[in-house]
Amino acid sequence: MAYVPGVTPGKWAGVWAERVREVPLRLLQMPATEVVPLLRNGGVDAAFVRLPVDREALHVIPLYLETTVVVVPKDHAVAAAEEVELADLADEDVFEPLDDVLTWDDRPGQPAFTRPESTAGAIELVASGAGVLLLPQSLARLHHRRDLTYRTVTDAPQSQIGLAWLEVETTDLMEELIGIVRGRTPNSSRGRNPRQQPAAKKPPPQRSPSKPRRQKRRRR
Repeated sequence: MAYVPGVTPGKWAGVWAERVREVPLRLLQMPATEVVPLLRNGGVDAAFVRLPVDREALHVIPLYLETTVVVVPKDHAVAAAEEVELADLADEDVFEPLDDVLTWDDRPGQPAFTRPESTAGAIELVASGAGVLLLPQSLARLHHRRDLTYRTVTDAPQSQIGLAWLEVETTDLMEELIGIVRGRTPNSSRGRNPRQQPAAKKPPPQRSPSKPRRQKRRRR
């Protein structure tokens, strides 16, 4: 199973290991742009992706939305606020890395002097004081540095995480995975492999009523 940076699938993998012990689940972190092609080529059975994606021949379940934050140096004016709006960043140089996962109608602030190849590269430039960076909170945590901080941007677009798999691969094991990700209990009929369903108890056999014994007549 593949997952994009920022997703933490450990909890789901732990539940899988408890319920489906005979089939190990191997996790593979991939760049967001490479996950869907790998899935279509059969390199993985399922993937946690950032939406939107091309859904042709795919089943996709939206899971959750992520808070968008702005990453700034700790001594930046933005760090004094608990949260900000896009208008507060109007005069800031905003980096747009080539692997940006947010979808914008109008990008905030001013274009920075360069477009870094990666989010990690943009983080390095923010640390140098060359500008700021907007990204999902999970990525801000992934690239955490002691000299940087981040604040929630209340009116920014959000990134959504989803579970994707090929339509032709909707197997019993895939249904089990869907059940785990959706939080179904082991006793849920949709979250359990049919082979794991408890067998129905057979009613105890009913005994036929015993016939009354005939009393023998005594001969006189």
